[in-house]
Amino acid sequence: MLIGLLAKTAILITEYASKRRKEGMSISQAALSAARVRFRPILMTVLAMVFGLLPLIFSSGAGANGNISLGVGTVGGLIVGSLGLIFIVPTMFALFRMLDEKISPSKVPGKQTKKIEE
Repeated sequence: MLIGLLAKTAILITEYASKRRKEGMSISQAALSAARVRFRPILMTVLAMVFGLLPLIFSSGAGANGNISLGVGTVGGLIVGSLGLIFIVPTMFALFRMLDEKISPSKVPGKQTKKIEE
């Protein structure tokens, strides 16, 4: 569940940045714009899940050790994964998009190659 949630969010950031790039933004502007726009939904999702898992972290009684380890592991994964989403995903998008456009210049928005008509 944790991996699915983080992967879905990373895909949304990448799609948003790609859309902005196709609209004419520079690669870095598109990546920063995607990170800014998706920051609030990411934060809201993570906080909702963390607050939902707090009863597991502070559980007591029979089986508390299992609940605590499950809660702490999930909350830790959410926090570390969310920080990665905010900082690493836009950076990797910019890096790979620059490489892609350098290798294949026809993918650069606004630079269309001329087709020879017969």
